[in-house]
Amino acid sequence: MSVATPNTKLDGAALAAWLSYLKSHAMILRELDAELVATHGITTHDYEVLLNLAQSEDQQLSMSELANRTMLTRSGITRLVDGLVKSGLIERVSCDRDARVSYAHLTEAGYAELREAGYTHIAGIERLFLANFSQEDVEQLAQLLSHLPGADEFTGGCCTADDDVPACAVDDEPAASKACALADDTSL
Repeated sequence: MSVATPNTKLDGAALAAWLSYLKSHAMILRELDAELVATHGITTHDYEVLLNLAQSEDQQLSMSELANRTMLTRSGITRLVDGLVKSGLIERVSCDRDARVSYAHLTEAGYAELREAGYTHIAGIERLFLANFSQEDVEQLAQLLSHLPGADEFTGGCCTADDDVPACAVDDEPAASKACALADDTSL
């Protein structure tokens, strides 16, 4: 791990890259969130929770695992889950073996909402992000971004769920296909 010194500067291309990343990331997420809220009444965080549950065994995760996967605090995930429970998209399930543990479980309504919202979300990703790059650019960008902290946690998967579309891309297909392919019941 490197440590900045009083002589360390962030300028030129390094500063431009960092600021471009920060600004575009914030703008794209803000727009994707606004589209999901306007069209489906859910946020990108809600979508991420539904997606994680859809991809999990038995479509359920412990609250602590859900917090880890979404990088939210335990109190943050609790508040988010409370809203999704209230809207009927997920339900809480108690652990038979440990009363301290509870699970979030995706309901049929939640799965249906995820499938519908997925089309909006993918269209937004294509318009706001992918349309700005050639296929070669996307492949290079995926390779470059894979060096960032947390990027190694991406396991493939998909960003929506749809029974009528082929399964997620395999490892030898482009990264953009892996991230946004429409897939079978266990994918996003």
